[in-house]
Amino acid sequence: MKKLILLIAIICTSSAFAHSGRTDSRGCHHDHIHGGYHCH
Repeated sequence: MKKLILLIAIICTSSAFAHSGRTDSRGCHHDHIHGGYHCH
């Protein structure tokens, strides 16, 4: 049970970190690695 809670905690916190890269005036940017455009 402790391992499951730890796994869930790691997954949730790792997705919360922002990635590097500059944003435009609307807070959006082009993701050249994945080929997309998204906003934060």
